[in-house]
Amino acid sequence: MNNWLQRLFDILQAEPKDKQELMAILEDASQRHLLDSEAFQMIKGVLQVAEMQVRDIMVPYAQMVVIEDHLTPREFIPKIIESAHSRFPVVKKDSDEIIGLLLAKDILRFYFNENAHHFDMHDILYPATYVPESKRLDVLLKEFRLNYNHMAIVTDEYGATAGLVTIEDILEEIVGDIEDEHYVDDDATYIREFNEKQYIIQGLTPIERFNNYFNSKLSDKDFDTIGGLVAQKFGHLPKRSETIEIDKFQFNVLHSDKRRIRLLRVNLTQ
Repeated sequence: MNNWLQRLFDILQAEPKDKQELMAILEDASQRHLLDSEAFQMIKGVLQVAEMQVRDIMVPYAQMVVIEDHLTPREFIPKIIESAHSRFPVVKKDSDEIIGLLLAKDILRFYFNENAHHFDMHDILYPATYVPESKRLDVLLKEFRLNYNHMAIVTDEYGATAGLVTIEDILEEIVGDIEDEHYVDDDATYIREFNEKQYIIQGLTPIERFNNYFNSKLSDKDFDTIGGLVAQKFGHLPKRSETIEIDKFQFNVLHSDKRRIRLLRVNLTQ
């Protein structure tokens, strides 16, 4: 057999009666190495996405990074840099009404422009796409692809903003975590310095190594990694952009999944 698709075709000759039986056949094939483990996980993800709704994976409104429409580039660009996102819902001043989407690439040219005070955000906003919490993920993924869209605002049954969802969120349910440009994939590079006060740190950084690097005394009694310690202090598994202070450090979550914190920005507060 030349590839896993051919093997999958042969496996399915058993003609499973329902989805549960299909999953059992595929899992057995994976365990017997008849089907590549990564391919099995992708197939499993596709089947799961067909049963999931937007509310299952959306970023809640309280955790969204939004830009107020009255701000100048010099006022809101620091937030864009801090969050490392590429698209931002824009709201009216002192309101949660979303009036459009701002793409970070569209405002970069204004940052060093002497005429930046003439900047009008409304001129470059894109219309926001709205979807209900109950929309199935497989349907939304198809719509994203057909419309070349990457983000949608999620509304609840009363029409109020409940959160947002991106095409990346859906794809991660199928293929696993998609790392962004901040992710450090080298096991030897747990800590990367941006400046004297700011660092990018892998969640799997051993607490002992962290303490040696920063001459700190964070406890490793209950956890071996910085990610585990930070999650404990939060009291829950935090999502991106959540922040907490521990000792002389401010930890900002850059990337996490359903299992652990993957990447942190660390600021020295002393």
